[in-house]
Amino acid sequence: MHKNSRRGKSHSIRPSSVTANWITYSQQEIELIIEELAKKGYTQSQIGIVLRDQFGIPLVKPIIGKKVSKVLEEKNLLPKIPEDLFNLIRRAVNLRRHLDEHPKDKTSLRGLIFTESKIRRLTKYYKRIGKIAKDWEYDPNTAKLLVAGSS
Repeated sequence: MHKNSRRGKSHSIRPSSVTANWITYSQQEIELIIEELAKKGYTQSQIGIVLRDQFGIPLVKPIIGKKVSKVLEEKNLLPKIPEDLFNLIRRAVNLRRHLDEHPKDKTSLRGLIFTESKIRRLTKYYKRIGKIAKDWEYDPNTAKLLVAGSS
């Protein structure tokens, strides 16, 4: 028997219908809310969570026809580094900080190797589709400054 077939599934489930009849906001109001949240420093995923929890908007794309990232791109509020890549860089910086304090922690070293491998693969993809500059490189020393500057 396959190992994972014995486990349950704990995935988040999308809303069953794409139309939400209870939404009283217009497309322009939703775009303004997204813009205000981005100016306050919220990331794209945080904006989606706030829209869901505080405004009752389950999904943005079926309502306004655009994703949150597209709205931010039109308003020139999109971050220079995509959110998933930035989170991986933050994790790598924290792992390096941990390994400076605990140099014999081989499990964390292995995790750092895997995390930096993911960073390199994601960087190659984002360079190919043009989301980051072709000459952008991941460097652990500059990553530490990047993460410190965003906090």
